[in-house]
Amino acid sequence: MTEKNEKRRIVAKDLHKIVTIEDPRVSPDGNWVAYVKVTVDAMENGYQRHIWLMAKDGEQAVQVTRGGKDTTPRWSPDSTTLAFTSVRNDKPQVYLLPVAAPGGEARALTCMENGASFPEWSPDGLHIAFLSPMNAEEREKEDSGEKPEPPADKFEAKQRKERKEHDEKRRLDPRPVYKIPYRELVSYRDDRYAQIYIMAVGEDLEEEERKPRRLTDMDVDHKLAKWLPDGKSLLTSRAVDPERDEYWRWYSLYRIDVATGEATQLTDEVHTDFFPVPSPDGQWIAYHRLPVEGMTDALTRLAVIPVDGGEPRDLNLDFDRDLIYADMLQWLPDSSAVLFIAGDQGNQLVYRVSPDGGSVDTVVEGTIEITAYDVGPGGGVAFAGNTPVNPPELFRQGGEAESYTQLTELNKPLLDEIIVQETHEIRFTGSDGETELQGWVIYPVDYEEGRKVPLVFNIHGGPHVMWGPSARSMWHEWQFHAACGYAVFYMNPRGSNGYGQKFMRDLHGAWGDVAFDDLMAGVDEVLKLGFIDEDKMAVTGGSYGGYMTGWIVGHTDRFKSAVSQRGVYNLSSFYGTSDVPGLISNEYDVEPWEDHDLLWEHSPLAYAHKVKTPILLIHSDNDFRVPIEQAEQFFAYVRRATDTPVKLLRYPREGHELSRSGEPEHRVSRLKEMVGWFDKYLGMERSKEK
Repeated sequence: MTEKNEKRRIVAKDLHKIVTIEDPRVSPDGNWVAYVKVTVDAMENGYQRHIWLMAKDGEQAVQVTRGGKDTTPRWSPDSTTLAFTSVRNDKPQVYLLPVAAPGGEARALTCMENGASFPEWSPDGLHIAFLSPMNAEEREKEDSGEKPEPPADKFEAKQRKERKEHDEKRRLDPRPVYKIPYRELVSYRDDRYAQIYIMAVGEDLEEEERKPRRLTDMDVDHKLAKWLPDGKSLLTSRAVDPERDEYWRWYSLYRIDVATGEATQLTDEVHTDFFPVPSPDGQWIAYHRLPVEGMTDALTRLAVIPVDGGEPRDLNLDFDRDLIYADMLQWLPDSSAVLFIAGDQGNQLVYRVSPDGGSVDTVVEGTIEITAYDVGPGGGVAFAGNTPVNPPELFRQGGEAESYTQLTELNKPLLDEIIVQETHEIRFTGSDGETELQGWVIYPVDYEEGRKVPLVFNIHGGPHVMWGPSARSMWHEWQFHAACGYAVFYMNPRGSNGYGQKFMRDLHGAWGDVAFDDLMAGVDEVLKLGFIDEDKMAVTGGSYGGYMTGWIVGHTDRFKSAVSQRGVYNLSSFYGTSDVPGLISNEYDVEPWEDHDLLWEHSPLAYAHKVKTPILLIHSDNDFRVPIEQAEQFFAYVRRATDTPVKLLRYPREGHELSRSGEPEHRVSRLKEMVGWFDKYLGMERSKEK
């Protein structure tokens, strides 16, 4: 082991060494936790996802899949078999893996033409429900029972495959567009929608019994299917009217009869309701709900309804926090409480509440960000979480809220090599003179008392998200900036999640104004600490953080270097090109044609001609959340209206998630480009290794 004083500074390429954990699932007998271990595949410039099993005492870990793209592990009710999704050819399929006997081989359960995903076992373990995308023509063909003759030989099979690929490429060329959104994240929508299927499980089945049976037939995506305890029905959420634009704003819950496929709508259209989870005793359905109007800065609520439908009961009326990770509601085994994740003042924790309402209690607390969890048969929780000094690991909690055991040390090899800087919390009064704000400071590596250092001020996106000392998506970036000699400051201005409804709503209709004042108050507070060189400050942020970076450099020249990433700069054109246009009309209570002047006044582009801070714009070619035309406009305005240095850096094949899940080499390149830009305009000198 490397001694502490021999540890090295973290570098950009250490990103390749960070291991992440996803989707922990406790076996019904409580003896194992299945989880997905995510590692960087440097050779393929991608990621490997394998399913592992961890013994409940943390003493034994076993890798059970080797497909490389294995996700969503789900236990059979008798704990003997894992169902999971894997991409082993060109499409994802559902596989079954016996785990009772070590060394078992996974077999494909499905062979769906367009792939299959999200398996869910029936309570008796005899069937699995899953999702598969199909268009109307394919569903009609499937219903007719029409099947092509099997190929005569391998040559004919190859010809058929090539012809199908050719026809698929031409099928939507040119691409007709009838609804908004017609593209999402990094891809265009086609005419296929996720349908719910069920399939019998077993070795000794007749051919007819092995066929998947589709339960739904609508041109709309069905979300995760959950079995009711009696095994006679499935719960799902889907759009009420598939012809509506932004159909996801009008989601309702449905109960689908397994025998007939008949769907019964359980909730109204005043709210968008999603991700239903039935109680183990079959009495209640817990779900997330949002108001259709004003949903973007409203708190996500937890509600229950009787299993046959009825008046919803809001379980967290007095809990002034927003629920996170909507597909992660869980019940205690005795149905006495529903568990959920919520953000609170920089931490993401697990809470519980009775279906009868009452107080919300903390299940897992501490300075930690919990990103996934599962409930065991005894009510204990296994979860993936990260802390200020540790990337994601697997934990088990079985007693007090602050008492939990770390089961894995996947990132220990890296942590044994590198210097990790501590995070220091600060609290201060906001620009309104009364609101308390929270931020965090990381000192640079090898900081010496009395020395002035440069600052990188990092602003979160959303706008209604929350950063904290354990933020998984930022841990490496912040530590890297500290290793490069920069102090790091980040905070949660008004509008952020984790501080209540009023705090979120204070940003309504005032994206730039309110946040700018709070962010500048935060910088002023950090300067009071006395160790920042005020002439060497940089600002950066992504998405809404990019919006604020553009806004800041158009309103002040106190920062000498800026890097704006995937930013929104023109609210009106964003409305017309983004896959979430309702964000603007919800946040400003107008459509662009109703008050173009208002949206222009709140667009950073309107002030681009005033920019004096050298600015690097980082954007992805396939970002359909914040399309690249936003960066193109800002670049053109600054370039043509000023003599200020400006550079647009475009990443091909990437989308809005470049910094979090883009190609590993692109993620490393982005970090180096950022520090290179900071160094250049803050007068920092260093070796080439970063």
